[in-house]
Amino acid sequence: MVTKVVPTGEVDVSGLPVRPGESPWTLAEVDAIREELVEELRRIEQEVATLRTAIDQVMRDSGDGAGDDTADTGSKAFEREQSMTLLANTRETLFQTRAALTRIGSGTFGVCESCGEAIGKARLQAFPRAALCVSCKQRQERR
Repeated sequence: MVTKVVPTGEVDVSGLPVRPGESPWTLAEVDAIREELVEELRRIEQEVATLRTAIDQVMRDSGDGAGDDTADTGSKAFEREQSMTLLANTRETLFQTRAALTRIGSGTFGVCESCGEAIGKARLQAFPRAALCVSCKQRQERR
């Protein structure tokens, strides 16, 4: 399931915030980030589908465990938990990527979700899924 994305050239960049000393966003810069996110979205959606298939296979293979020794049972449980954790992390990245694309489309890309200040172009160009400015992210991580 691919998220509907904003076509190239339909983003109003004039209202996107920047930090003091940064140049305003250009349409080309935002389009480059959008294209990167769309490509990443497709890759992550494929990864989620692959992980789901792998988990289904592990669940089928685990059966009832009859005849397995303790090590086999533990190994299967570990593999299942590892796959489920990886799937949860990948789904979170998928959610963040979709949210970033939504922010681009709504004109709120670059606005910190906590304080409402500009996140900063350099941060967003390095990590386009960022939803918090550096200060708010550091505060969140200290909690």
